[in-house]
Amino acid sequence: MATLLLSGEWIKNWEKSGKHEIQTALYELCWQVVQGNLKWDLGANVLGDMMALKDDMASILADVFCILLETSALEEKNKRDHYTQLVGACLQCFVPEAILKERLDPETLESLGLIKQAHQFNQKIVKIKTKLYKQQKFNLLREENEGYAKLITELGQDLSGNITSNLVLESIKSLIGCFNLDPNRVLDIILEVYESRSDQDEFFLSLIKSYMCEPITLCHILGFKFKFYQEPNEETPKSLYHIAAALLHHNLIELEDLYVHFQLMPLDAAIIEEHKREISEAKQIARKLVMVVLPSEKSEDKEKEKEKEEEKNEKPPDNQKLGLLEALLWIGDWHHAQSIMDQMPSFYATSHKAIALALCQLIHLTVEPLYRAGIPKGARGCVLQPLRNKRAPQPAESFEDLRKDTFSMLCYLGPHLSHDAILFAKIVRLGKAFMKEEILLSCFLSIADQVLLPSLSLMECNACMSEELWGLFKLFPYQHYRLYGQWKNETYSGHPLLVKVKAQTVERAKYIMRLTKENVKQSGRQIGKLSHSNPTILFDYMLSQIQWYDNLIVPVVDSLKYLTSLNYDVLADCIIEALANPEKEKMKHDDTTISSWLQLASLCGAVFRKYPIELAGLLQYVTNQLKAGKFDLLILKEVVQKMAGIEITDEMTSEQLEAMTGGEQLKAEGGYFGQIRNTKKSSQRLKDALLDHELALPLCLLMAQQRNGVVFLEGGEKHLKLVGHLYDQCHDTLVQFGGFLASNLSTEDYIKRVPSIDILCNQFHTPHDAAFFLSRPMYAHQISSKYDELKKAEKGNRQQQKAHKYVAACEQVMTPVHEAVVSLHPSRVWDDIRPQFYATFWSLTMYDLAVPQTAYEREVNKLKAQIKAIEENPETPLNKKKKEKERCTALQEKLLEEEKKQQEHVQRVLHRLKLEKDNWLLASTKNETITKFLQLCLFPRCIFSSIDAVYCARFVELVHQQKTPNFCTLLCYDRVFSAIIYTVASCTENESHRYGRFLCCMLETVTRWHSDRAVYEKECVNYPGFLTIFRATGFDGGNKVDQLDYENFRHVVHKWHYMLTKASVHCLETGDYTHIRNILIVLTKILPCYPKVLNLGQALECRVHKICLEEKDKRPDLYALAMYSGRLKSQKVHMVPENEFHHKEQPARSATPASQQNGPGSTGKPATSTSKTEEGASEDTKAVKERDDKEKSVKEKKEKKEKTPGSTPETKAETRREKQRDEKAGKEERVTREGKEKTPKADREKVKLEDKSSKEDKAKAGNGEPVEPSREAVKESKSKEKGDRNAATGSLKSPNPRSESAESERHKRRKLDSHSSPSHSSSVKDGSNELKETPSKDHTVNDREASQENKRRKDENGTSSKNSQSTSPSCDSPLSPEKEKSKRSKSSSKEKAESVKPERTSSGGKK
Repeated sequence: MATLLLSGEWIKNWEKSGKHEIQTALYELCWQVVQGNLKWDLGANVLGDMMALKDDMASILADVFCILLETSALEEKNKRDHYTQLVGACLQCFVPEAILKERLDPETLESLGLIKQAHQFNQKIVKIKTKLYKQQKFNLLREENEGYAKLITELGQDLSGNITSNLVLESIKSLIGCFNLDPNRVLDIILEVYESRSDQDEFFLSLIKSYMCEPITLCHILGFKFKFYQEPNEETPKSLYHIAAALLHHNLIELEDLYVHFQLMPLDAAIIEEHKREISEAKQIARKLVMVVLPSEKSEDKEKEKEKEEEKNEKPPDNQKLGLLEALLWIGDWHHAQSIMDQMPSFYATSHKAIALALCQLIHLTVEPLYRAGIPKGARGCVLQPLRNKRAPQPAESFEDLRKDTFSMLCYLGPHLSHDAILFAKIVRLGKAFMKEEILLSCFLSIADQVLLPSLSLMECNACMSEELWGLFKLFPYQHYRLYGQWKNETYSGHPLLVKVKAQTVERAKYIMRLTKENVKQSGRQIGKLSHSNPTILFDYMLSQIQWYDNLIVPVVDSLKYLTSLNYDVLADCIIEALANPEKEKMKHDDTTISSWLQLASLCGAVFRKYPIELAGLLQYVTNQLKAGKFDLLILKEVVQKMAGIEITDEMTSEQLEAMTGGEQLKAEGGYFGQIRNTKKSSQRLKDALLDHELALPLCLLMAQQRNGVVFLEGGEKHLKLVGHLYDQCHDTLVQFGGFLASNLSTEDYIKRVPSIDILCNQFHTPHDAAFFLSRPMYAHQISSKYDELKKAEKGNRQQQKAHKYVAACEQVMTPVHEAVVSLHPSRVWDDIRPQFYATFWSLTMYDLAVPQTAYEREVNKLKAQIKAIEENPETPLNKKKKEKERCTALQEKLLEEEKKQQEHVQRVLHRLKLEKDNWLLASTKNETITKFLQLCLFPRCIFSSIDAVYCARFVELVHQQKTPNFCTLLCYDRVFSAIIYTVASCTENESHRYGRFLCCMLETVTRWHSDRAVYEKECVNYPGFLTIFRATGFDGGNKVDQLDYENFRHVVHKWHYMLTKASVHCLETGDYTHIRNILIVLTKILPCYPKVLNLGQALECRVHKICLEEKDKRPDLYALAMYSGRLKSQKVHMVPENEFHHKEQPARSATPASQQNGPGSTGKPATSTSKTEEGASEDTKAVKERDDKEKSVKEKKEKKEKTPGSTPETKAETRREKQRDEKAGKEERVTREGKEKTPKADREKVKLEDKSSKEDKAKAGNGEPVEPSREAVKESKSKEKGDRNAATGSLKSPNPRSESAESERHKRRKLDSHSSPSHSSSVKDGSNELKETPSKDHTVNDREASQENKRRKDENGTSSKNSQSTSPSCDSPLSPEKEKSKRSKSSSKEKAESVKPERTSSGGKK
């Protein structure tokens, strides 16, 4: 027999494994007894011993008996007997009877004697079980119809009296007890009655609250009701939603129990899937609207869309969640409603109109008290009754209350606020009323972004709401443009409805944009309607079309007159965004020109002028771009031009430019290309925007700084042409904008914003020309104000008194300026010119110097012609005639008054300058004075603007006419005309136009003096600017003041023309784009005055024709400029031969030896070509003529001295200066004589040779030419610098007879005249030696002629000896490139020699 051993650990591990082990052991023991292997009594004893181990061993043993009975086959009689005997023994000893009755089957219990019969026992069990399911209460109406009838009667009675829920509850309890009614069925009937009497919320809710025992029971009943209506074609009644919402609101049931356990339909997953499907369908519709579809495909798509719409129009499945949500909103339960909406996609719930309206109504009730408190009575509307529900959101009494619930409700509502326009207006008005509190700015920005603007997109053509919204937006700073950007780029992609609206707007816009001049009005109305709701989409499309077709600008601007204020603001933002688009290149592919799509700026200017659009954002954008180093100045240029009528003045005609030098009225009438009228309001708007946002000065300073910075920022990467273009654009806009500020800002505003000149330059690092440009109107304003004060203080009408007061006003205003400008330049600058002169030059304008009488007369005559044309026109109505005549007459009177005012002003200014002129320039070296004047004054300002170019030329003429001491007019003109190559090369395109205009004005003055001797003698003779002072020591002693005579002046003018030709040819032959372009522009500008000499014109024509041929297919813009050659040909009729332009000697034809042709400056090679001969006057005739001229000039001077009264201070000063000169000359004469007497014979011979060269120098100086030293003279000058300076006075001797025969001099003259260049072409040298003080010309005429011949020989052989090899008469002038190459080495050494000449020659006679 098998033995089973149990360890002692089973008791410790009873719960884990011990119980199972003992069950196994008992089972094995019992199994052995049943099999007969162990006697039943022994087994019973063992089992009895084990019962004491644990308390529940009897129950475990009963389980073992039950298992043994079910698992073992006990059909055999002996086995069953063994089992029965074992169980019986255990029953008698230790197993309770009750346990065995629970566990064993009836047959075994019968065999044990525990029951009588198994069959009867089974029948009894069936009866007992049947009694368990017998109904004790009636839940069907037909089972107890009387009781349920009484119950319904009790619940349906009139509740208006003193009947309370407690009384009804007692009656219900009585009915339940009396008629044995089912309580759950009673609760169901109570809910049914409540559903039919939903207005009695208070009664039924209190009844249910008192009646029910557990919330889950009520939730079960409601759940079964909702489940019933989920069947197909069933619709859940609203009353059921209402009682469910009411029970939820009073916490009688839990939302989770109703929402989750009873599965309100549809499921959340189905809702999310439906939302995604709607978005995809909307996007697909949008793609179809954008795509180009064939007509046949269009019809098919339309049929499919109709079928889909019909399917959608069929009855949609009932959405119980949305129904419950709507009911919750109507009773004001925002907490539970928010919980339901959170489980749905954004704006899914409110996309259903019923829910949106319910939420709108709840918001209405919330904001009602605050709205009525902060809004005027006329806008309050009807009174809304508050909810009686105390648990609903409380009405807002302050703005903090709005932040609790109202703002969150609005955010859940989103774009579907469009369903309630009244609520939309209320929210906007609340925003306007309470925007003073800064805390709420961010809140309202969010509401505008998420709710107001999207809702406006879904409203159809509601212009009133658009205007209401603008009333709120205009209170925001210009950052509200961010809202427009999000509206356009983000809002439309988040909701199916908005996606469809965007596509429909684009489709509609495509149709509307078929604009023409004829349908502007009709299309404008359609644009207005479409823009009320979706302006961003419409304008974005319109601007994209304008960028491709710029001819749309005019009709588009005309069609925008039906827009609202908000739409105009959106349009401004769209234009800025289009201009700032980072994806679009602002340069064309060649990187040399600006892209055409930037012409949106012209649309910008036209729109901002015509319509009242807020300018702050646009101006701030331009400022920010300038800060970032970007040049979006086209916008500012167009806005100022259109709104203020101020144009950029570079391409003006001479008549327009003349008109621009007058007053504001003359500028408006004759200064601009188009008659820009009615700019008063628009310019005022622009001015207000600049002042309100403090942008006037920052814009000016940024433009001035970036103008110079563009060369360094863009120079390395961009093409030079583009860099110049950007520079010009920045500069032109600065000039235009500064002109606008000067003419529109009041004196106080301008002075308040523009700092002093030293602060502008030193702190803000503004370039000097721009700083004075900004300060100039301020000085004019201050002088005018001060002058008016002085006139009021001392009443005097005499013109002289007014002039003195004006001078006093100028002194008071300009004295601080004179002190301030000292810090602008190093101190050595002020050794040559005075700060007063510097400030005067930069502070005056053309308005101060001259009155454009011709322009005034021209405009007045135009107005008279207009009046005459109006009178003669019979078709014009009388009223219109009268108005037009009055307008023209008023303009005429204004112009005449303005002219008179300017005349008085100019007289005062000229009087002031006459008093100041003596203190302008210091008595230093004239060359340095002119250098500083050109460097610091003339050149910077002449290229600043066209008017400034004219001003510079006129100012030089004025300084000359005023007889300003220490100002050499000749030297100034010479320096301007002689070295233009570098100036031209460094100009931009627009600066070239201005520089050409400046040269033209300078040439006009020179040409006027050149053309008529009488004019020259009247305007130049006896003027300090035309004096050449020569100090030298001779036998006669004394200093002589020599005046440049008319013929020598004509020589000098010819020399200037020659230098201009030389520089022009050089630039044309460099091949460089900038050189060629700029010189062609300059030549075009100076064409009225240059060239006047035939051979110079032919040389130019040849080079320009060559440019035409070379650039025709390479650089079209240069080819277009080279059309100058055609205009040049047309000027040929006005050109004259050289001998007519200036007096040129024409000797007889003779041969000249090669040895005589090679002068000191020649290369030593004999010339191969024969000289040409010309007929001319004899030397004797010329000598006599010059002697007579000299005697006449001396007599005229004496007569003038006799006639001039000596009482005036000026004449006294002049007499005193002449006496000083005479005394000084006498001293020099004595020193010279003493030196002559002490000189040895050998030294005297040496002096004779030096004196001979000095004669040549004197002769050159007599012709107005600077002296060119010989080799010996250069060496001598070097040695003299080291030695004693006083020894120079004895180095010159009296003039000797001519050492060369007349015949040899004739040969030299013929050689010179045979040259195709002018006889005096190189007579006046560039640099510091031009028109210097040279030896006097009190020698004989023959000496003068001899020195001229020597000089001519040197000029010919030293500078252009190789030119005789040229062949072409028109192109063989000394301007050819071969000659330039051959001259480079010689000219460089020659310039070095000239640079060695000391500037002290004027005082010491060291030459």
